[in-house]
Amino acid sequence: MSDIVIVGCGYVGERLARQYLDAGESVIGLVRSRDGLERLAAAGIPAMRLDLSGDDPIPCALAGARLFHLAPPPSQGREDLYTRRLIQSFDQAGHPRRLVYISTTGVYGDCAGAWIDEDWPTRPTLERSLRRLDAEDALRGWSRDQGGELIVLRVAGIYGPGRLPLERLRHGLPLVRPEEAPYSNRIHVDDLVAVCVAAMERGRPGAIFNVSDGHPTTMTDYFIQVAKAAGLPQPPLISLAEATTHLSEGMLGYMSESRRLSNRRLREELGIELRYPTLAEGLAQALR
Repeated sequence: MSDIVIVGCGYVGERLARQYLDAGESVIGLVRSRDGLERLAAAGIPAMRLDLSGDDPIPCALAGARLFHLAPPPSQGREDLYTRRLIQSFDQAGHPRRLVYISTTGVYGDCAGAWIDEDWPTRPTLERSLRRLDAEDALRGWSRDQGGELIVLRVAGIYGPGRLPLERLRHGLPLVRPEEAPYSNRIHVDDLVAVCVAAMERGRPGAIFNVSDGHPTTMTDYFIQVAKAAGLPQPPLISLAEATTHLSEGMLGYMSESRRLSNRRLREELGIELRYPTLAEGLAQALR
């Protein structure tokens, strides 16, 4: 049995696995596709296939493991049936000792630009956020019933190498004017990996942590800063009224919510010192 199991070992999980492997830990990444298996094999990361959309059993023992649940939910509906299936499979594979789940700050819904902490009520309206809250609730039920330790990370927008909106900028797609744009929050992938490790090692059972760099800006400002750092033209700007006919449904969903995240609990309880506390520092590394 591997002591560290990463379900959904993709962009974040691969970096997380590498950190544990370099520290001499036993790790296995679980991925949905053959392409994922090949990608992890090329990176030297032990991997097995697990498709949570089907009824396949978990291919490895989990009893007593430290498990990271990074797999995304289904693309439709209000429930995360994949997480429910994962929990059900613990009966055969064994129950992990500790589980860190990556959720989203979208579970708070629209906060009208207010500064919020982990005690802010959850009021999601978008289906993608409802699925994440459903997963949180299901995992809390598992923790209560089985005694496994659960830590929930509510993660802001992840950016880093290969995870920047460069194609959107190259295509000159419009954005809402800064004065009308909502606040959004971000975290560099390397800082997120450090938070994941800290949460697994010393997060108190049942804890929830907002994961962001603590320096929110408007979504439009984010794109403008990326364009400037990458040497690309700034996107054309439109009014919020025009956005409904110019922006995708997904982007409109992000435009409908505004909040500023406090990361004080992250820093004080986990002792995290971010490597990239501002976007300027993070972009410099991501584009290096």
